[in-house]
Amino acid sequence: MSTVERFHAAMGYDAWRWLGAHPRASGGVDFRVWAPRAQEVCVKGDFSDWHGVPLAREGQIFAGFVAEATPGQLYKVAVRGVDGEWTERADPFAFAAELRPGQASRVAWPHGHHRWQDDAWMQRRAGADPLAAAMSIYEVHLGSWLRHADGRVWGYAEVADRLIAHVQRLGFTHVEFMPLAEHPYDPSWGYQVTGFFAPTSRYGDPDGLRELVDRLHQAGVGVLLDWVPAHFPKDAHALARFDGAPLFEYSDPRLGEHPDWGTLVFDYARPEVRSFLLASACYWLESFHLDGLRVDAVASMLYLDYSRGDDGWLPNRFGGRENLDAISLLQDVNRTVRDRFPGVVTIAEESTAFAKVTGAPPPPLADYRAGLGFSLKWNMGWMHDTLAYLGRDPVHRRWHHHELTFASSYAHAEAFVLPLSHDEVVHGKGSLVCKPGGPWQTGAAQLRLLYGLQWLSPGKKLLFMGGEFGQEREWDQDRELDWAQAAEPARQGLRRWVSALNRLYRTHPSLCASDHQPGALRWLDADDVSRSLYTWRRVGGGRELVVAVNTRDAAQRGVVVRVPTRATWRVVLDSSAARFGGGPPGADVAVTRAPMPAGAHGDIDPGVLLDIPAFSVVVLATEDDPVDPGQLVEPSPVAGGPETP
Repeated sequence: MSTVERFHAAMGYDAWRWLGAHPRASGGVDFRVWAPRAQEVCVKGDFSDWHGVPLAREGQIFAGFVAEATPGQLYKVAVRGVDGEWTERADPFAFAAELRPGQASRVAWPHGHHRWQDDAWMQRRAGADPLAAAMSIYEVHLGSWLRHADGRVWGYAEVADRLIAHVQRLGFTHVEFMPLAEHPYDPSWGYQVTGFFAPTSRYGDPDGLRELVDRLHQAGVGVLLDWVPAHFPKDAHALARFDGAPLFEYSDPRLGEHPDWGTLVFDYARPEVRSFLLASACYWLESFHLDGLRVDAVASMLYLDYSRGDDGWLPNRFGGRENLDAISLLQDVNRTVRDRFPGVVTIAEESTAFAKVTGAPPPPLADYRAGLGFSLKWNMGWMHDTLAYLGRDPVHRRWHHHELTFASSYAHAEAFVLPLSHDEVVHGKGSLVCKPGGPWQTGAAQLRLLYGLQWLSPGKKLLFMGGEFGQEREWDQDRELDWAQAAEPARQGLRRWVSALNRLYRTHPSLCASDHQPGALRWLDADDVSRSLYTWRRVGGGRELVVAVNTRDAAQRGVVVRVPTRATWRVVLDSSAARFGGGPPGADVAVTRAPMPAGAHGDIDPGVLLDIPAFSVVVLATEDDPVDPGQLVEPSPVAGGPETP
């Protein structure tokens, strides 16, 4: 089957190789545009003094060669649609774009000119099982992570040294960038895309992004990117009514519009639209060496009645609410990614109880109930329950004790990521450190508690930038993080806590080797309601840790933890330690053997005795476990900004 035939058969993962603007090595550029109902299509740009150069119809494609065109030049596609009206458009398959507010596309080589130096990383990735390894993700909005003194954003390559040093110091395994595809409106954060193959020019050219990814890989850091196949904006220069009528979107507004977002929904039933999205996913992974795609707003794709009233949606052919075409598209994407890009992950932001979001992709044409085939799914339930619990006054937590245990009942139903993302620190929700209320020190102690719950529970980890030092204000995409705050001693302690959790997570197999398997978390006591205490084991890779958590605002003394063996146990991490911004030096938690109950004899093991400070997490390991607490704690972070190399 030819590339053109695959495009028209919904299998065009390689459509980007011939649609769009493709420079020839000998000079000139080939242009191809899919516009099946258009009456005429021209290209115009720097090469023609912005006069139209007609393209010839070849079935549903308009094509032509422009000898005067060269890489780097701006251009637009002019379409006289089925309605007879001319519109000027960005090229749907453009590989680069003009800086906003400009709307033109830019001629670019599909793979750029960057010389990749990450062969070792790519070879290791191809043979690895990402689900069996540690994955702790630092989520970044590139335009507001760091800015120049005059407010300018840092470019892709320009920011690499600082970002790499910061992420390495904190111990994260991956960076996840919020969408970097071209988009016209800054406050959309990149989630309303107009260039599905073009990195945004806000931060430089596509080769700058390739250099950033390459540098991260050479430093041992994986790179994930948010990808948005759920919708697109109505901007007249983009995809909406591309050939004079709905083409990329459903024609019926009950299917084709998102009422909450004011955007349009892709027509997942149209073969060429499916090829467009499949090709977009494959292009980002191939051309930019990405290690995974986090797919945004999956729930909105799955359900025809998503955010619509009773009369605002159309049922599927079985009378149900599932969007069967969107489901099969997601299955196709996940199957293609697994087949073509070994070691790459796809992650679903999916907030409902849809069954089998993760796991092996089902075979083609499988029943929609066979599952979606994602590698991982965000555990939104864990996030909501945990933040709700920690937002309660400590005296009331006993009445909501099992908000913290409920997630363990379904922890193995899917392969989960535990997310504390940008969504939790915007739109009036406040910052993470302010959610518990009270003075900053109380919030910081409970933030250490929150991160302990996150890192020591089954599932991969995701933390939005600024959370590592407890930024007080809500995130603002127009300002850099409050790096001056990060230099304060208590906040440096919080950063050390994140770093220590990451290092324990990455080096101790009990926390990652069996993340998504039954038995990875084994409760020692999930029901100590009166004291708001929780104790559990993490087991995997032939080793184990014991975790004790006190969520009350007072120390709990004489707590008996019924450890599973008679071995000698020791503290390897204590969130209340002074080095993490907790109590005074020398106040570390001690472990002693619990006294034998009266009348007991034989093999009964009463466990160990702890005094657990307020709002604290204590991690125990056996004396013969090779984990070294001293190796988990980094020295003070660099003051006054993100780390520099």
